[in-house]
Amino acid sequence: MNPSSFPPAVRGPGAVIGAPATPFRRRSRWRWLLGAAALAGLGWLAADRLLIDRRPILVGLLHSQTGPMAISEKSMIDAEVLALEEINAAGGILGRPIRWVIADGASDPSTFARQAEKLIREDGVSVVFGCWTSASRKAVLPVFEAADHLLVYPMAYEGLEQSPNVVYTGGAPNQQITPAVQWCYNTLGARRFFLVGSDYIWPHCVNALISDQLAGLGAERVGEAYVPFGSTDVDAVVQEIVAAKPDVILCSVVGDSALALARQLRAAGIRPEATPLVTFAIAEDELRSGGREDFAGHYAAWNYFQSIDRPENQAFVRAFKARYGSDRTTSDVIAAAANSVRFWAQAVAEAGTTDVQQVRNAMRFQSLDAPEGIISVDSITQHTWRPVSIGRIRPDGQIDVVWTSRTAVRPVPFPLSRSREAWEAFVADLHTRWGGSWINTAGRPPASLRGAP
Repeated sequence: MNPSSFPPAVRGPGAVIGAPATPFRRRSRWRWLLGAAALAGLGWLAADRLLIDRRPILVGLLHSQTGPMAISEKSMIDAEVLALEEINAAGGILGRPIRWVIADGASDPSTFARQAEKLIREDGVSVVFGCWTSASRKAVLPVFEAADHLLVYPMAYEGLEQSPNVVYTGGAPNQQITPAVQWCYNTLGARRFFLVGSDYIWPHCVNALISDQLAGLGAERVGEAYVPFGSTDVDAVVQEIVAAKPDVILCSVVGDSALALARQLRAAGIRPEATPLVTFAIAEDELRSGGREDFAGHYAAWNYFQSIDRPENQAFVRAFKARYGSDRTTSDVIAAAANSVRFWAQAVAEAGTTDVQQVRNAMRFQSLDAPEGIISVDSITQHTWRPVSIGRIRPDGQIDVVWTSRTAVRPVPFPLSRSREAWEAFVADLHTRWGGSWINTAGRPPASLRGAP
């Protein structure tokens, strides 16, 4: 055996080859080994910092914190923040924490567009969760398409749109509107329908597709009226409804306007026992702010209610109340907003990157065991499979489910009563008639804005 093969600590004058090392020599060997291990650890740490991105992932939350839509949109921010906090508490994504920038759309489409541009261009967010009204979504859509970016839109809407830059996590019309109309016809025995909405893109489109459906059912549309967007002056509309004597009122009035309408209908003697109203825009969270006694006994159509009896929903409700207070309630848009964040987080983890295009593609194949049931993103339309529910509003503002599809329903963004080209032309015509706006501020009669059934 060659003595030169041994470390210096066990060689030298007087050393016996193969003899046990003295305590001093053993300590020297361990110091040498520990030093080598420390240097190796520092090397791996340096490599980790150089090769693995530990910077926070930045996301944008774009909703109305001011204006008439704040009553509905503030809670969407709360839901998204809760979901993001839960992800961070579990270690973040790809070993990175998430940070968020909250922008105020101020209930104004042009403000939404400016804020979307800022979030993408200046703040450098990886994704934006945002909008409530279709007017705000239509306003920001060109911004996301020009930047080839990603908007996740957590609100039930009229459909008639499909963009590669948007993942739609709320309900499509066949997951909210058309089931409610059919239910009114079958269960309530309604044959005379009055359609009332806020005067912007969503209600006009909703009422066009309802009109098509009523024609197919052989039912009668006895009136159609619109409340100026953000207005609480509803007296003229209430008079029209009372005069028409409908069997049911289908309501796509939003925000503060909806609370004013319900209050005036009640004052005018409209009672749910004789003339029920079905709302597509008011849920538990808005009722928490007021109007419970005015809406009590009427109906709401959504994809989620807080009263859904599932362990996953009970856990979601507990977490939301624990974070924001026992007096808070959940609702469809709150659930959809939280689901949106979870879909995106799964897609980032699966893609292994925050690259917008890769994450956008991965989102097309995501599923969740959500509070309302198993839901998934449809890979073709980028809309979401969700169950449908209709509920009766209680005096305390909660909603009891009276009908449900039980399982998730495939989204159909373009109803089959017209071709996709015809629907797109209908939407474009509204935009043109309104002078390039998605809100009608000209006060034109709604009949001039409807397409033929």
